[in-house]
Amino acid sequence: MNVDYPLLTKTIAALTEGEDDSVALMATIACELHHSDDRFDWTGFYRVTAPEVLKIGPYQGGHGCLVIPFARGVCGAAARTGEVQLVADVDAFPGHIACASSTRSELVLPVFGEGGKLLGVLDIDSNQPNAFTQADADALVLILSKTFIHVK
Repeated sequence: MNVDYPLLTKTIAALTEGEDDSVALMATIACELHHSDDRFDWTGFYRVTAPEVLKIGPYQGGHGCLVIPFARGVCGAAARTGEVQLVADVDAFPGHIACASSTRSELVLPVFGEGGKLLGVLDIDSNQPNAFTQADADALVLILSKTFIHVK
């Protein structure tokens, strides 16, 4: 089963309308996204909780790493650069943090709130190599920007 992004976009918009609490929004997106596609083995958020520090937020799947510094891993790279990280083979990514040994590919997107403030990152792991496409990244960037635009 592959995700139907137009339907997912409408569903998330309906579920989150009027909500501006970042944790509530993250929990809702993680749940909806995780169950929308068989490629998504771990789906969740890491929140910015201190300068240069990400901590685990709402997620679906097995245990995630509790703390990730901006200087390490795919999530840290997304937070540090503010750019989407589309990684076809995590073993080839310098400094990859193996929170789950089953992860083969990863898609990490920065999450920005009001005024471009970095709130955290959305991390999607797959147990399949080369599981994600630029189309996935583009659709998710749009969902995240619409959902978190008013979060302070």
